[in-house]
Amino acid sequence: MPPSSLTRQAIVDQALHLGFHLVGVAAVDDAPDGAEQAATDHLQRWLAQGYQADMGWMETPKRQDIRQVLPGARSLICVALNYYTPHPHSQDSRHGKISRYAWGRDYHRILHKRLKALSQWIEQQASGDVAARYYADTGPVQDKFWAQRAGLGWVAKNGNLITRQYGSWVFLGEIVTTLALPADRPHTAHCGTCTRCLEACPTGAITQPYVVDANRCIAYHTIENRAERLPDAIASHLHNWVAGCDICQDVCPWNQRFAQPTTIEAFHPYPDNQAPALAELAALSETDWDQRFRASALRRIKPAMWRRNAQAAQSSHSP
Repeated sequence: MPPSSLTRQAIVDQALHLGFHLVGVAAVDDAPDGAEQAATDHLQRWLAQGYQADMGWMETPKRQDIRQVLPGARSLICVALNYYTPHPHSQDSRHGKISRYAWGRDYHRILHKRLKALSQWIEQQASGDVAARYYADTGPVQDKFWAQRAGLGWVAKNGNLITRQYGSWVFLGEIVTTLALPADRPHTAHCGTCTRCLEACPTGAITQPYVVDANRCIAYHTIENRAERLPDAIASHLHNWVAGCDICQDVCPWNQRFAQPTTIEAFHPYPDNQAPALAELAALSETDWDQRFRASALRRIKPAMWRRNAQAAQSSHSP
């Protein structure tokens, strides 16, 4: 049990004080239970089918066992930040579309700063030898599974985590710790018979409920694919997406019901990110790229990739 001065509620209160919107706790047992094993089996089948494309980091064995991430792990403290802003995507064919998650400041920086502060606070408050290691989309952790386990929301058919407070417009982070804490009740799934996300995907990337093939995903190809050219099957269905894709989230009934504006000013759109001109991106120079995407998650997309994506979007409009 945790020291009396460091209760689960004290940790939750501190996390909320640091600005996290949602907090939950999942317990790590000595060995995987049925739900954890099922998630690992699902990941193994996904990898066996090659659905990770070139994302080799998804194959690390640590992702399949949280105990390898931090020996002696007893709990995960899972957190979420709402990033939604209600601005619409431009429907002008001369404009590119960028996924909402990347409209503002790089979420890694914001999450890491708060996660680091919470981790250090836990280690300082704990009596005895307690370790805490934090991640925000940067480590070998099945973050959506553990977030559902901690009661934050449920993994949807499009692979995203849906929360009742903010929909799926959330960034996830977690602290893996050797501190044993009382666990929250896992969240139940509420997608029901809805298949809107599967039907709306223009490239058929959601091959079946809860299975996304990165080889067909617009978000994967515009952000991760380093090839000189995009596959024809992707380029012809970009619908002007040049950085990520929000289609499966935009059509989700839960998002339409639960989305609410973020309280974090840094997630609001930078002027050039909401409706960028395709003509500018198609001729983006190294200097312009460096100035335009400072402190942005969009720096992951290199200048040649921006030009490739924008030119493909322009070509899709050609007669």
